[in-house]
Amino acid sequence: MANHPSALKRMRQSEKKRLRNMSYRSQVRSAVKKFLIAADEKTPEVAELFRLAESLLQRGVSKGIFHRNTACRKVSRLAQKLPPV
Repeated sequence: MANHPSALKRMRQSEKKRLRNMSYRSQVRSAVKKFLIAADEKTPEVAELFRLAESLLQRGVSKGIFHRNTACRKVSRLAQKLPPV
């Protein structure tokens, strides 16, 4: 356990950031899962779900939650599952 005020503050900040990141990651996972289910069933809203998942991933990069290459890799794999137009 930290004793110095600065270390205590850092712990509080780290915990807030961890919880926010966990929530955002969960949101991204849900969006990706919905897209994959829609892609398998070939539903008409699959393109909209792809845009949502891609947007969330890219926003996660700008917030520092995901590494840029990781998000690009995930978007690329999702794009491969898009049915041809």
